[in-house]
Amino acid sequence: MSPSHANKGPGVHFPPPLIFVAGFALGWLLGRIWPLGSGNPVLEAVGAIIAGAGLALAAWAMSTFLLAGTPIMPNRPATTLVTHGPYRYSRNPMYTSLTLLYTGVALATATWWALICLPVVLYVLHRAVIAREERYLTSAFGEAYVEYTRRVRRWM
Repeated sequence: MSPSHANKGPGVHFPPPLIFVAGFALGWLLGRIWPLGSGNPVLEAVGAIIAGAGLALAAWAMSTFLLAGTPIMPNRPATTLVTHGPYRYSRNPMYTSLTLLYTGVALATATWWALICLPVVLYVLHRAVIAREERYLTSAFGEAYVEYTRRVRRWM
């Protein structure tokens, strides 16, 4: 990638949470057509806990980016390679948080088709967003990012 491309960002032109919203909406619609059963209070509670953990992780990850002074949205160029806070444990804590939130809400609402759709959501996220971001970050930050990828896993 040329330096001019590195200044434009990773080339993701839509908010990645829309991938999760689309997958959940598809799962919800499929559940209306072909119901798979109901939930139970234990799964509702577990789902609420998982969703809460996802929200907490999202808040931590976003505040870490904001305090570092780098954009949260992937359509803008990164100004700093953030490797502290939740980024010490995962290269993608925001996407991990969305996955937790999605899973928690699906469990809490017994939206089973949404859980079935989750692998597709994660595949699309990887291909359309994460792969582009990783190419961009390698171009923008070079060996510093490559070393970071050696130390920190993509997911938690």
